[in-house]
Amino acid sequence: MAFTGSTADRLAIHELVAAYGDAVSCNDADAWGATWAEDSIWELPNLPDYGTMKGRDEIVRRWVEAMAELSLNVNIQTLGALEVNGDTATGRTWTSETVVFGPDDSRVATGVYDDEFIKIDGQWLFKRRTYKALHST
Repeated sequence: MAFTGSTADRLAIHELVAAYGDAVSCNDADAWGATWAEDSIWELPNLPDYGTMKGRDEIVRRWVEAMAELSLNVNIQTLGALEVNGDTATGRTWTSETVVFGPDDSRVATGVYDDEFIKIDGQWLFKRRTYKALHST
C-alpha cells in the first residue's frame, strides 16, 4: 500500500492520526472521541477484556474506563500507508506508547492498526480501527 489520494486528504488524515495520539497522551476524552465516526468500530483482539466495541459512545466510555487505570500514557501514532478513494480511505498506523500504571509498573508497547477512514461533512474520522499488539516490555 502506498500513499495515494489528494494532498489535502492525505494531510487531513495524517492530522487525524496525530490528533488521536495527542488526545491519548493528554488524556482528553473529548478530543479523542472527536476522532471517531458516530457508528465506528474499535477492535482490540489482543485485549480480550475489550474485544470489539461498536459506536462512538461505547468506544469513548470504555476508553475513559481504561485510562482511569493509568497515571501516564504517551502515545505516538505514525501513519505508514494510506489509500484514499473519494470519501473513504484505508491505511496502516504504527503505534508506540509508554504506559505507566504506578511507580513500579510501566511498559512500552508497540503495535499496528489497520484503519478505515471516512470523510463526513468534509472531516476525516476513524470508521474502524483494528489493533494488533506486536511487542510489550
